[in-house]
Amino acid sequence: MEAYLDNSATTRCSDKAAELMMKLLLEDYGNPSSLHMKGVIAEKYINEAKKQIAKTLKAQEKEIVFTSGGTESNNLAIIGSAMANRRAGMHIITSSIEHASVSNPMAYLEEQGFEVTYLPVDSKGVISMEALKNAIREDTILVSLMQVNNEIGAIQPIEEAGKIIKAANPDIIFHVDAIQAYGKMRIVPKKLNIDLLSVSGHKIHGPKGSGFLYIKDKTKIRPVIFGGGQQKGMRSGTENVPAIAGLGLAAEEIYTDFEEKIDRMYALREHFIEQVTQIEGVSVNGQSQRASAPHVVSVSIRGVRAEVMLHTLEDRGIYVSAGSACSSNKPSVSHTLKSIGLAPELLDSTIRFSFSVHTTMEELDYALGVMREVIPMLQKYTRK
Repeated sequence: MEAYLDNSATTRCSDKAAELMMKLLLEDYGNPSSLHMKGVIAEKYINEAKKQIAKTLKAQEKEIVFTSGGTESNNLAIIGSAMANRRAGMHIITSSIEHASVSNPMAYLEEQGFEVTYLPVDSKGVISMEALKNAIREDTILVSLMQVNNEIGAIQPIEEAGKIIKAANPDIIFHVDAIQAYGKMRIVPKKLNIDLLSVSGHKIHGPKGSGFLYIKDKTKIRPVIFGGGQQKGMRSGTENVPAIAGLGLAAEEIYTDFEEKIDRMYALREHFIEQVTQIEGVSVNGQSQRASAPHVVSVSIRGVRAEVMLHTLEDRGIYVSAGSACSSNKPSVSHTLKSIGLAPELLDSTIRFSFSVHTTMEELDYALGVMREVIPMLQKYTRK
């Protein structure tokens, strides 16, 4: 049996999205900037995708800008808004557990003279609203927070954060990295005071190389890619129409019968946690129940290195990640696990299981059965 439990790294592309993309690659392959009929047809696919996505956010179609994925969306949001608003101030706030596609642009901006405040998190991976309130200054221009942490599934109190930010200064731009949240939570940016929202297609059964940035109307932001002026100059370059159309369809699909899907994923998560924590030396990081995202479980296995566990499971057709698989295949100590104060001996003994709407109870029970069998054996061999 095979159990793919690495859905936070990537998901299997939706059948319908893949079929639609094939049609665009082979039949409706026009350039949307061309004035002839093939170009007009291609542009219609882009407009339809905008409509599908805007509906899921209760946003305007003109507020959607297509990108190559989550990393580009985060870079455009952070660098683009910082550079556009630098005359108003040079202070930015983020958290200590952001994805590299946020923390690295922050490091770049620090090199450009900006000052970045990194908010700490508690043992569950959540920032303090009091700390956020105290961090806001007169020269703060941007706050960037991930809604769901990609390693432990922690959910930040985005609604409360939005209220605090806008009460302090309505001109502060609030960016939310929703790459692990979109498709797992209902998100209405205007209700949450969100100005910029990043999303990646391949996390929601869309194609890799697809994503979008929601930009609230009238938000002051500059492009970071320059060229032919596509997407009203905000993101130049010939649009990847097959990927955009696939993303739009995947977004529509993931939010169809949404509550039913999420309830089912939470049931899977609860079952998995209940069973896995009965294995000696195994603990789960982050919050339990619905205080955490429905699709991520971070598991520490005392006395077993993450890489050893990962390959032992892989040999039996079970696919997981050692921490986050989004940055590189080179293992390194997770800054998220360090930030939540995980015991040093567990930092290199933590793996991530992540589910999708297609994950079955049979897959989880198979993985649990294998873990019950191999963990005591591995612990025995690695004991000093």
